[in-house]
Amino acid sequence: MPAGMRRRWWLFRPFDLIARYFPVFKKKKGLLAVRMDGIGDMVLFRSSLDHYAEAFGVDKADITVLGCDSWKPITDRVFGGYRVITIDEHKFARNLSYRFFVALKIRWLAPKIAVCDSYLRRAMMADSLVWLSGADRTVVSMPYVNEPTRAEFTYYLSQVDEIIDTGPYPTHEIVRHFRFVSEIAGTIYAPKPTQISWECPTPGLVVAAPYVVINPGSNEPGRRWPFSAYVTVAEKLLALGWQVVFVGTREERWDLSMLQAIARRDGVIDLTGQTSLPLLLDMIEHAQLVVSNDTGPAHLSIALGTPTVVIVGGGHFTSFVPYPAAIAPNHAEFVYEQMDCYHCFWRCHKRHSKFDVFPCVEAISVDTVWDACARLIGESADKNHVVAQPDSAQPSRPTASL
Repeated sequence: MPAGMRRRWWLFRPFDLIARYFPVFKKKKGLLAVRMDGIGDMVLFRSSLDHYAEAFGVDKADITVLGCDSWKPITDRVFGGYRVITIDEHKFARNLSYRFFVALKIRWLAPKIAVCDSYLRRAMMADSLVWLSGADRTVVSMPYVNEPTRAEFTYYLSQVDEIIDTGPYPTHEIVRHFRFVSEIAGTIYAPKPTQISWECPTPGLVVAAPYVVINPGSNEPGRRWPFSAYVTVAEKLLALGWQVVFVGTREERWDLSMLQAIARRDGVIDLTGQTSLPLLLDMIEHAQLVVSNDTGPAHLSIALGTPTVVIVGGGHFTSFVPYPAAIAPNHAEFVYEQMDCYHCFWRCHKRHSKFDVFPCVEAISVDTVWDACARLIGESADKNHVVAQPDSAQPSRPTASL
């Protein structure tokens, strides 16, 4: 009867117990890797997964990745050779009937090993899924623990067989993933840049000229660099003859009137709310440049090898972005404005409401972002990364001297 647990934990507990000890009459086999996190986190984890088979002594075909519905549409191509099951992680943490259904499904998998190496995670989601699996061997990383989460993590960590310490905060997630699997294997796997293979035809929604993708959104309003600044960058690109494509979800269009105004300009295409996740990857794959806030599409773009400018705030600086120098690819530029209040975990006391931009994000100048764009466009000028034209005549590429 652990103390300090939330009321919701006690509500779920009887049903979790039923699922955890539900009789499953089949031999346990394989490994379950629990990944209850966003698209960007998935990208940072992906490279280390390829060492799991060797480290844990299982066949690749017997590894199941338990992920989130948000990245389900691309799992067949990103996780080729692995089995992937996705769930609505937020619904799992809140809805009793859905949680019980998922718990029984995970129990029925009967994995021999269950693993979770996320550092910033929620115990009632990731750790409870490891426990619910009923695996013979359970291995997790030491998570980030604060006072509100201490009781839950204390309980769930007491239920696992092995806890791997991947380093103090802030340690970059890629480094953590490779430390985790290295500790299991007893050998050092050197961290390496994220990379995703995504071969696709030219996206049909884009017209002929080479284009730049701008992703001004984020699920957290505070991380959204002011849209007026994105418009200024877009105007600079248009003046040099580039096409500009705006992407994102409809919910992220926080300045719709300004977006509609720029979208009327020749050379601008507004695809916000009109792209599926696979189509977004198609768009990024063929872009000359991506300019994005610190969010999932930025990590996807870097992993695809597309020149990418990422606008970074200080909430958990260096845990996810920027990438460490040793594994930061040349085609990625991270721009930020260092402040004394960095590492606030996005609990910012300097903004007036939860809808305001974080001061550390707002302080980043257009000139800083534009200089990063100029460097990357210049370095990619000789690369064969140009969208095919519908007719035989291809317009000349804009000059790289910005």
